[in-house]
Amino acid sequence: MMKFAKLSLLSLALATTPVIATMFVPVQAEAQAFSSLRQAIAEASSTEEQLAAFYRERDFQPIWTTAEAADRRNALFTALSRASDHGLPTQRYDADALRAAFEGATNPYMMGQVDVQASLLFLQYAQDIHSGFLEPGDIVGDIVHTLPRRDPLELFTEFVDANPYDYIGTLPPQHPEYTRLMRAKLHLENLIDQGGYGPTVQVGALRPGDTGPAVVQLRNRLMAMGFLDRSSTATFDARLQQAVTQFQIANGIQPDGVAGGATMTAINRSASDHLSEVILSMERQRWLNFDRGARHVFVNLPDFHTRVIDNGEVTFITRSVIGSRESDRRTPEFSDTMEHMVINPSWYVPRSIARGYIPSILAGGANHLQLMANGRPVSRANVDWSRVSAGNFPFDLRQPPGPRNALGLVKFMFPNQWNIYLHDSPDQHLMTHEVRAYSAGCVRLDDPFDFAYHLLAAQEEDPVDFFHRVLDSGRETQVNLVDPIPVHIVYWTSWVDTDGRLNFRNDLYGRNAQLQRAIQNLGVEIRGVNS
Repeated sequence: MMKFAKLSLLSLALATTPVIATMFVPVQAEAQAFSSLRQAIAEASSTEEQLAAFYRERDFQPIWTTAEAADRRNALFTALSRASDHGLPTQRYDADALRAAFEGATNPYMMGQVDVQASLLFLQYAQDIHSGFLEPGDIVGDIVHTLPRRDPLELFTEFVDANPYDYIGTLPPQHPEYTRLMRAKLHLENLIDQGGYGPTVQVGALRPGDTGPAVVQLRNRLMAMGFLDRSSTATFDARLQQAVTQFQIANGIQPDGVAGGATMTAINRSASDHLSEVILSMERQRWLNFDRGARHVFVNLPDFHTRVIDNGEVTFITRSVIGSRESDRRTPEFSDTMEHMVINPSWYVPRSIARGYIPSILAGGANHLQLMANGRPVSRANVDWSRVSAGNFPFDLRQPPGPRNALGLVKFMFPNQWNIYLHDSPDQHLMTHEVRAYSAGCVRLDDPFDFAYHLLAAQEEDPVDFFHRVLDSGRETQVNLVDPIPVHIVYWTSWVDTDGRLNFRNDLYGRNAQLQRAIQNLGVEIRGVNS
């Protein structure tokens, strides 16, 4: 009986004929070999339903272990060798084990098994680099993004028909923000290898005119962070003050040019700490690896700003108030579509908030709120208050339109299960605060009228006149958007702006801490921390 010659990755690469069948193998043996190969592929792929469907459509033909698949194999190994550049958990992708499996596949059955092994590894890598390696909602309940997971059957079908190097290159986010973060990651790693930002500043505050060793420490750290050109000054001079101001802007701190408590805390953060945040931000970018919309509304919670983005450019920006730190009032992260605005809105008080008004209503107060039953107003004079208590309070509460309405004079709606939307607010004084976390979850806007004009400009010849005619009527009016606008509410504490400057914001809700623990538990390499 003829024996199969030992097959290896090297012999596969050099082969010029199909791997299993050769002119020296009898037809029956060739059929048996192919049957054994197909059986192995069918068995090994059965654990992944859509992968099994892919192989079934191909009559269980291999895609990695033929001579023609050399480029496909090499493209996969090249991608896996660069996985750490993307901040991925490289221990998930055991390239050495796969390479050994290829080399050790000495018969058709083993070759079928390793073909599926390569497919499963490719699928893991492709999903991770495309839409994230975490399931963030399992870690932080307020992260409710729908991750853009690729359909495995579609992914494999596209892959085998494409140039493998080009196709793998399309899997990470193509957005410029991701590319800038990746450059920042590599820069920080090089900086850490050279000693990081240098010694921390050993005083609590510095201001213009100060001199001495602490000023030198401040100067050196600002130089290492890219906020100050080379300097030998030991005095807090005008150039150093300008660098401090630019640092404050990049860190969301009131830019007064004085290195006070908040500024000094931020200045003394380590390069490894910054690297950890950048790696997490790359993962967050993968959660939004889909078409965000040529025009979209972008709310970055820790930055306390709302922006309108048109074709990649910021065309409108306003300060925002977001949900407070209380666990039941934090603004969740999600994407939805804004469909309409309501001018002169009513406020239908959420039950969680309404409970706080009930004692006042029972005492005859809170007259700015209307009692509602089955969607209809109820006169307080017609209620037998002797039979009503806080425990059996039967009414919903509504605040009619007006200048003191809790929603202000306009709200912007993208209906969702969390009842989160953007709106005006009578408490505009809160917009002057540096940390603006005061709402019950919704996002309040500093310039709601200008925001409305900006959105209406796409469908009204004179958006300002249109808006004020409706507003001046005093009637609650829904204005539909002819072109609904995607809304993305995110929690980005680090990003690189278009000038190449790395920005950071405080971890207001503590979400970074939870996610970073998960990332480190998966073995993601963070230079200076676990490398």
